[in-house]
Amino acid sequence: MNPDLARLQPYPFEKLRHLFAGVSPAPTFREIKLSIGEPQHPTPPFIQRALADNLAGLANYPTTQGSDALRQAIAAWIARRYGVPLPDFMTQVVPVNGSREALFAFAQAVINRAGGTANVVCPNPFYQIYEGAALLAGAQPVFLNTVPHDDFEMDWSALPESTWRDVQLVYVCSPGNPTGKVMDLTAWKTLFELSDRHGFVIASDECYSEIYFDEGKPPLGGLAAAAQLGRHDYRNLVAFSSLSKRSNVPGLRSGFVAGDAAILKKFLLYRTYHGSAMNPAVQAASIAAWGDEAHVRDNRRMYAEKFHEVTPLVAHHLDCRIPDAGFYLWARTPIADTDFARELLRQKNVVVLPGSYLAREAAGINPGANFIRIALVASHEECLDAAQRINDFCLSL
Repeated sequence: MNPDLARLQPYPFEKLRHLFAGVSPAPTFREIKLSIGEPQHPTPPFIQRALADNLAGLANYPTTQGSDALRQAIAAWIARRYGVPLPDFMTQVVPVNGSREALFAFAQAVINRAGGTANVVCPNPFYQIYEGAALLAGAQPVFLNTVPHDDFEMDWSALPESTWRDVQLVYVCSPGNPTGKVMDLTAWKTLFELSDRHGFVIASDECYSEIYFDEGKPPLGGLAAAAQLGRHDYRNLVAFSSLSKRSNVPGLRSGFVAGDAAILKKFLLYRTYHGSAMNPAVQAASIAAWGDEAHVRDNRRMYAEKFHEVTPLVAHHLDCRIPDAGFYLWARTPIADTDFARELLRQKNVVVLPGSYLAREAAGINPGANFIRIALVASHEECLDAAQRINDFCLSL
């Protein structure tokens, strides 16, 4: 067996299962699960119809590169959404089976094991796929803490030059999971300059980019930042996006990668062997989804309503705020985050995720400790009910 498998830590939800072992939730409350970032809003019927209407495509092997129609639909969406020149759908766009598998596979294609030490920089707290991808590519994760006193920014200056010299890949997540922080143009400019100096590749995870709270201020994406800074070839940059959160289709497993054509050419070669072609019916449903914005605006409205009503209730006792974007509240706890989550389940039957499970010890701290991640993915009524229960629970502490 690959010895690097022994370096993988249990997934956060496996840790949560162990934390809750033996806990009997209060029988007077039905469970409200706000621990996992799984969208619960209804899937738009037109996407379901597009999937069902194209089941005849199951009789054909799909190509790894996907259909021209799908890549054209994605390229058109990128141009509309980010105000950038229309990407070359033949060379700058590759459909993927959700951003999760692509984020993992990307490290396997990018990391040069023969080059000595290979560092992969990740935000901390972070999406655990980054760490696992780095380890199984034979690289060393380097965690960059995002903390309240820096407004959850990634402080690139916190890493010494000796570390940057060995960096081959940087994962960024904007909007961030779990903090909801969006990188601004200044942060992107610094990162691009570091990439030019050291030659590393940037993987920009933007799967939460379409959940924001001001229709006039969509989050800045990596491709848009590059274009604004004159980097029209997107050199050393690949952006990852997904329909899961945008269109409430987590089971569809559909997304894309876009950016540097030279990198994507090599990544496509890797994927040809990896066996990750997208189901033709899924491609048809994806074309429909990328071509429509009305359902996305409705989705944002539902999240905005929940955040504006839930956040004041939770913030009455826990330090938190409406994020820049995304569907998580990142709330500070007055006791250990694991104790808070366990007792909240026991007393109020509300499930949240301890922040320490989303982070690693770095620079002497676990930056997720004494935080909980609250995913406002349930119905409006359930989220309000959960917020009131959290409020009542805090009064008992």
